[in-house]
Amino acid sequence: MERRKTRRVRRAAGAAVALALLFAGAATVASARGEGDGAGAGDARVPGASSADAGFARDMAVHHQQAVEMSFIVRDRTDDEDVRRLAYDIANTQANQRGMLLGWLDLWELPKVAPGGERPMAWMADTDGHEHEGTGTGGTEHGGHGSGGSEAGSGADGVLMAGMASRSELARLDRLDGERAEVFFLQLMTDHHKGGVAMAEACASLCSVPAEQRLARGMVEGQQSELGLMRDMLAEREAEPRP
Repeated sequence: MERRKTRRVRRAAGAAVALALLFAGAATVASARGEGDGAGAGDARVPGASSADAGFARDMAVHHQQAVEMSFIVRDRTDDEDVRRLAYDIANTQANQRGMLLGWLDLWELPKVAPGGERPMAWMADTDGHEHEGTGTGGTEHGGHGSGGSEAGSGADGVLMAGMASRSELARLDRLDGERAEVFFLQLMTDHHKGGVAMAEACASLCSVPAEQRLARGMVEGQQSELGLMRDMLAEREAEPRP
């Protein structure tokens, strides 16, 4: 009964995420054409390389890439229909959003690598130099990152940003099977979404391009919905998110 209820809720949430992605895509097209209130390539409001807009686009593209990678790993480690469907939804949604973010950087003619060795998530610091909540990674050391590949840079065991899994955790996920893989994936993705929500909330507050702010708000709504679903799926497996 509980699993059937979870499936119904997930279908409704999936439809909401799809609609949010559709609207975000329309906003991206409008911005690229210089329409509406977005920033086009020739617009004076095009953000700078060290802006929150550019930093969010670069960092969230890397963050999303790992979520896609984890989703493909668990797809091959379990036959559970619910987990495989959730993994597909996450991979599809975040791959499309990643394309939007990288597309904006191309549109703005900005590099996909942080300028001057700037560390990930530095754009989340306020004008007084204090970091916003959610920028830490539990004491791990930040490292530089590249253009968004699966091996995006260095750091403490590969941890670049809040919520990201380490290289050893990804390797462990790839070794597990069945329910053990399902539980570990749900725990890793819960951490990942929490970090992503913090970043998206910061962009909604700090970014200046309206279309990017809308996309960030859509990410917050979609990932918070999936956090609730993953909590329920863990409970079904007599597990819970990691502390």
